[in-house]
Amino acid sequence: MMQTTGWTISEWLNAYRDHGLVARAALQQLRAQLDSDDKAWIYIVSASELDAQISALETLGDAHSLPLYGVPFAVKDNIDVAGIPTTAACPAFTYIPEADATSVARLKAAGAIVLGKTNLDQFATGLVGTRSPYGAVPNAFNADYVSGGSSSGSAITVAKGVVPFSLGTDTAGSGRVPAGFNNIVGLKPTKGRFSTSGVVPACRSLDCVSIFSLTVDDAEKVASVMEGFDVADGYSRTAPASATYFSATPRFGIPAAPNWFGDEQAKTAWENALQKMRALNVELIEIDFTPMFALAQLLYGGPWVAERHAAIGDFMQDHAQDMNNVVRSIVEKAVDFSATDVFKAEYKRAELARLIQTQIKNVDALLVPTSPRHPTIAEVAADPVGVNSQLGTYTNFVNLADLSALALPAVMRADGLPFGITLIAPAWQDAALAAFGKKWHAATQLPLGAIDKKQNPFTASTESPKGYVRLAVVGAHLTGMPLNVQLQERNALFVESTFTAKNYRLFALPNTTPPKPGLIRTESEGAEIIVELWDVPVQHFGSFIALIPAPLGIGTLTLHDGREVKGFICEGAAVNGAKDITHLGGWRAYIKSLQK
Repeated sequence: MMQTTGWTISEWLNAYRDHGLVARAALQQLRAQLDSDDKAWIYIVSASELDAQISALETLGDAHSLPLYGVPFAVKDNIDVAGIPTTAACPAFTYIPEADATSVARLKAAGAIVLGKTNLDQFATGLVGTRSPYGAVPNAFNADYVSGGSSSGSAITVAKGVVPFSLGTDTAGSGRVPAGFNNIVGLKPTKGRFSTSGVVPACRSLDCVSIFSLTVDDAEKVASVMEGFDVADGYSRTAPASATYFSATPRFGIPAAPNWFGDEQAKTAWENALQKMRALNVELIEIDFTPMFALAQLLYGGPWVAERHAAIGDFMQDHAQDMNNVVRSIVEKAVDFSATDVFKAEYKRAELARLIQTQIKNVDALLVPTSPRHPTIAEVAADPVGVNSQLGTYTNFVNLADLSALALPAVMRADGLPFGITLIAPAWQDAALAAFGKKWHAATQLPLGAIDKKQNPFTASTESPKGYVRLAVVGAHLTGMPLNVQLQERNALFVESTFTAKNYRLFALPNTTPPKPGLIRTESEGAEIIVELWDVPVQHFGSFIALIPAPLGIGTLTLHDGREVKGFICEGAAVNGAKDITHLGGWRAYIKSLQK
């Protein structure tokens, strides 16, 4: 029988596509190995339920046509799976949904298999993973420490390698804190990118479905299936434009004076993480996080607790005594706020969010500790509200400010616990965060989750990012040349230095300021000419072309390896009387010859 523990999505796909019957047996064996006493699980599918899913999958079509064919996953138990109880970690609240949540339905349609429902802080209220009648979920590395919440069970099932990915939710950090505490990836999308239809609300205006995975690649694969507008979700929306990717030397804003709440291990781990960032040519800029902290206080110290009451208020009328004491005490604070208080708080939220978004414009992203401390279960029990509040220091403000975030493993602490970081960027910058996240995660050289398994080395994509045009520049737009700033102003990304095919000639055009070359395709003798490739955002490509003076223009160039890209070309008549510099092989050599 195949050993499936710690498999990534690619490994599951390879097994199922090449050995369908063996993978059926492997899935059943995996289900049989799940322990119903494991605090991470609230519900595990039966053998017959699993077999029914696999049989239904085999009717969907060719295995290679479905991106998640046969891949198992776990679902946080505040997200509906048809025919399986939804409890939100409150037995008295239990109901059996007739339909899947939209996110689950899309994953099933892509071939994924639900193994069960996972434990959580009741009604997704908490960042600790201890507020559940099904038991506190222990950390994957040290059972004395918290797993983080509220998506505790979903994180642990991934960290232990049971499933390659799982679904959580994130309102105040529930999809990030457990990732940081368990050495896995936590993708907190832009609000509205994933539908929340079929999700028990915490704060519906802030809620996001989140993804846990062993790698950023896997998180992206799952996100590509889940994303998309859902007319049934009033908060669903579509991206206005493609992400703006980071340059080779990104600038990240970091907290000027982090408070570690006495956790010196976390402080040291943060300093080590910053050193690793600098080694990746990242510029770190200290900024004032006062607006972020002020905004975070509104989530539990302001009338947003009334939104939690709006979600479960009817249930509480008859079942308040069936709720976790801490959760109930938090939601009951809703009575302290009036409708006027709500509007005043919303005005304050808008002002702080605008201030934060303005700050972020000066950097590519914010870089923060996912959590400033990692408490024990006993420490949380002694001060359940105070410790929980500390864990949300760098997470609570994110959804209120309409930002995207990606929690990433960073370093291992001296005490053997993981320490994670989170990158935070404006809405719809999810893909940019993921692109850098892949590079960062590979550089950490950490194992995957809590399993003894190395991650694959980082390999840069050879394709242009979505929403970009690959452009070959040959003269004054080369790196270090006078017009390169026009590319930088448009957030273009340097790709590589390469050569044209052999049928090009290069001329120095007369009377141009700054000096410019003309590149001509020829049917006669030519040469390979040095060019640089840059990826230019589509939304800025038109403004770039508008700056190009005659006789230059943009056409299609053939590179020495047969690739075709957009690039600078020149009208043939313009090179009459121009100096032929083809023999020099490129514009830099010509400029250098003038200097000599």
